[in-house]
Amino acid sequence: MPVAVIDGQPLHYVDQGSGPVVLLGSSYLWDRDMWSPQIEALSQQYRVIVPELWGHGESGQLPAQTHSLDDLARQTLALLDQLDIAHINLVGLSVGGMWGARLALLAPERVNSLVLMDTYLGAEPEATRQYYFSLFKMIEDAGAIPEPLLDVIAPIFFRPGIDRESALYQDFRKQLQGYSRERLVHSIVPLGRLIFSREDVLEQLPRLDADTTLVMCGEQDKPRPPAESEEMAGLIGCSLILIPQAGHISARENPDFVNEALLTFLANHA
Repeated sequence: MPVAVIDGQPLHYVDQGSGPVVLLGSSYLWDRDMWSPQIEALSQQYRVIVPELWGHGESGQLPAQTHSLDDLARQTLALLDQLDIAHINLVGLSVGGMWGARLALLAPERVNSLVLMDTYLGAEPEATRQYYFSLFKMIEDAGAIPEPLLDVIAPIFFRPGIDRESALYQDFRKQLQGYSRERLVHSIVPLGRLIFSREDVLEQLPRLDADTTLVMCGEQDKPRPPAESEEMAGLIGCSLILIPQAGHISARENPDFVNEALLTFLANHA
């Protein structure tokens, strides 16, 4: 994987295909493999860039100067500058959509189109924020994700009826189990706290271009339910697509549907 040094840390990224640039922003706790079906499908026509979140995949530690989602947006712009990429089509899922929308608000001239998937630009409801913070404290204290917590955290990302013996589920669970103490304490937990204490930017959403923005959401997404996507699409004035048979990581749970929707959207906007 190619690497760029951003804020003093190595940021690894996928760079595959040629043509207009599509940048894919990943979910928290997922590496580049989250997008493998999309990388394969989109790179036939587009140059696909997938930066790995700090502490995820092969990327380095969360840089000390990372305090907010705006910093993640700024770091992505720094990557684009290093790659001499002027314009992108940005597809962000979960936290990828949270910093992705901020990047589009910060530098609208750089973003030809924006797809917000299974994400929310409001603040985290206080009850869920406190719940996630309690999980982070347990992980920090243990220096690992304890076995009982694996079976609390992993299901959050999938539709309720997923086969827990499936490769998709088991591979993700093993990935969570494999995080080192150093990664958890210095990158994963601080990044999680940053995500779930984010500021509400819903009032800025009408500034996004309704004609070049699309909101998508898994019909069975539990952490980011469709009602949140409906609210955002209403504020932006853009289309909303609900993804059947999919929870939070809709790109992996219903990849054929997602690929078709993205290819159709990009054909008109990239």
